[in-house]
Amino acid sequence: MNSGGRVVGVTELNEYIKSLFDADEPLSAVCVRGELSNYKTYPSGHHYFTLKDQNSSLRCVFFKRDASGLRFRPENGMGVVVFGRVSVYPRDGAYQLYVSELSPDGVGDLHAAYEQMKEKLLAEGLFDREHKKQLPAFPERIAVITSPAGAAVRDIIRVLGVRWPLARVKVLPARVQGAEAPSEIADAIRYANANSVADLIITGRGGGSIEDLWAYNDERVARAIFASEIPVISAVGHEPDVTISDFVADARAATPSNAAELAAPDMSEIRGRLASLELRAAQALRRVLSARRARLDALASRRCLTDPMSYIDDKRQLADITRERLATAAAFTLHRGRERFARAAASLDALSPLKVLGRGYAIVRAPAGSIVKASSDVAPGDIITVRLQKDEMKCRVCESEIA
Repeated sequence: MNSGGRVVGVTELNEYIKSLFDADEPLSAVCVRGELSNYKTYPSGHHYFTLKDQNSSLRCVFFKRDASGLRFRPENGMGVVVFGRVSVYPRDGAYQLYVSELSPDGVGDLHAAYEQMKEKLLAEGLFDREHKKQLPAFPERIAVITSPAGAAVRDIIRVLGVRWPLARVKVLPARVQGAEAPSEIADAIRYANANSVADLIITGRGGGSIEDLWAYNDERVARAIFASEIPVISAVGHEPDVTISDFVADARAATPSNAAELAAPDMSEIRGRLASLELRAAQALRRVLSARRARLDALASRRCLTDPMSYIDDKRQLADITRERLATAAAFTLHRGRERFARAAASLDALSPLKVLGRGYAIVRAPAGSIVKASSDVAPGDIITVRLQKDEMKCRVCESEIA
């Protein structure tokens, strides 16, 4: 039982313990490394999670006012370093870490956010080559979305003026750094498409830190580029700098100047190519004309053109020779035909029944007209017809004998 001390309530005790925590200077600003677990974001905007290592765990709260500055998406299992103060929540009597800063362990929060966004958009297919649009070979209108006060826009206009002065350049001003930059860049891309202001879009800025280039890692800019029906060249920073916009765009330029080189052909090179083509065409035309002239000369020197009557005389002579050959061939063919006819007639005459009758033979026909070949073919009293060489006669059968 109480040995004389004062009795206090639970709330009072918890408030006293909280005051001890709050008065402890080392607990007012601590950095703790651990792994995220049970990470939840409530509709209020506050974040609650558990920070743990192999042996222990620590409850943490990350209020909306501090969590609004997060550039990456915390996930369970992620190693992080948190900064904040340790205090007691009087209602539960439990101590917890009130977080004011949260960053990935080993890498900066911007780098983590970059990798997360890159992985997300890659999985959705925004980087696929099949979605890349071909840049126009000879653009007539080029929209440049960048800061009108930056060096990038001057470099782009200068290079385009030298390489392809035929193109009209329209600058769509937009901030390229700061919290408002992503929405302005995305709005400018959508405006260019909605109003068909150009055949090609260049968007970008000069070099800088990852913070300076962060607008081009924003999801809103990436999706605006992907949705653009006008081809987009991303020209952000210098050669080593690679942003999310570079992956989504139809072409990536190492620098703004390089973007102008990709956007338009070099007029001097085209002039040189045209001059070369003109020379080759003239040479080819001369060769064709020379060949045609040589053929014309050859045709003009032919005898049929120089002496047309000689050609007709030759054809007349050829006609006479041909006619003579045809007459000879016809006579020879007729003679051979007559000889074959005579031989055939002689053969038929030798086989003729009249020849047989001429040697004393006769053909006997029964009353029905059939040829009598044996005595059994007729009967006594039958009238038979006997065919001789020149005539025939009727006879009556008196009797027949079997040989």
